[in-house]
Amino acid sequence: MSEKLRVVVALDLSEELCARIAELEPRCEVIRDHRLYHPQRVVADWSGDPAHQRTEAEQQAFEEMVDSADALFGVPDVDSAALARTVAANPKLRWVHATAAGGGGQVRAADLDDDALQRIIFTTSAGVHGGPLAEFALFGVLAGAKHLPRLEQQQAERIWTGRWEMRQLDELTVLVVGLGGIGRAAAAKFSALGATVWGTTRSGEAVDGVSRLVPIEDLVSVMGEVDAVVVTLPGTDHTEGLIDDAVFAAAKPGLIVTNVGRGSVIDEPALVRALDSGQVGFAALDVFAVEPLPSDSPLWSHPNVLVSPHTAALNHSEPERIARLFAENATRLLDGRPLRNVVDTVEFY
Repeated sequence: MSEKLRVVVALDLSEELCARIAELEPRCEVIRDHRLYHPQRVVADWSGDPAHQRTEAEQQAFEEMVDSADALFGVPDVDSAALARTVAANPKLRWVHATAAGGGGQVRAADLDDDALQRIIFTTSAGVHGGPLAEFALFGVLAGAKHLPRLEQQQAERIWTGRWEMRQLDELTVLVVGLGGIGRAAAAKFSALGATVWGTTRSGEAVDGVSRLVPIEDLVSVMGEVDAVVVTLPGTDHTEGLIDDAVFAAAKPGLIVTNVGRGSVIDEPALVRALDSGQVGFAALDVFAVEPLPSDSPLWSHPNVLVSPHTAALNHSEPERIARLFAENATRLLDGRPLRNVVDTVEFY
């Protein structure tokens, strides 16, 4: 097919990777202007330096560039309002690829009308971050099993206590809440190290390394049988506050919790209550309901909480993986085949 696709890079992607997209799919005309992007402070810092400001002329040039696209690499400035503006301004726009795994939330926040949601395909970078996030989930469960807070406190106070028993991973049952790309990667790592892995599911589809599939509506009923919960779910209306007082009350005392999905999935006041009562023995959290985590949140100072500033997915290979995923989807679009990671525009995940 000779059709060309005008791709506008809406974020600070390196020139090397812009060229890589064109190399991988020559039917893409990749438009970019590196003078107009908010520069990244660290790798995969897609929203860029907030201190950077475009001049009025630069902003106009940037908007004209993104408004000329058939397809956008990235939500402009990772800003849902900017996405809404360019969707309204550009009736030719066919496809937007978000650099986040949870890009559906950005689309939902743009509050687009039904015509726009029907006209434009939205895709995410789900799966790109699976390996790093699965490692953090594993780290979090091990930190809880090996009593990391106690070890840190004793070292800081130079206290040598008597010995105590630590939990072993191959004796734990780990429930992965959400068996998408991140959940599958986590399940594989826990299973490889000998843990018994269960997972919540809607589809009932078998997953390697998962010995028991639990319907999501049966979550409370199995909590008394698991030692750790790994949350990987996206933030949707259906998942908000899913892990709540009822879930924690049904759990074994000393439950280990890690969250590498979206912060809104865990009811944070309920989590604090469970931590205070001992129902939850340790929580390792990379995501929070409000980010940055407010300074007055009790999670900051709780002795059995590990706070990570939404950084567990960050990896130097992320931009290249996203560029390759984008190029693959461009080929699929041009060949009339289904794209990977299409956003469900009803639930926005």
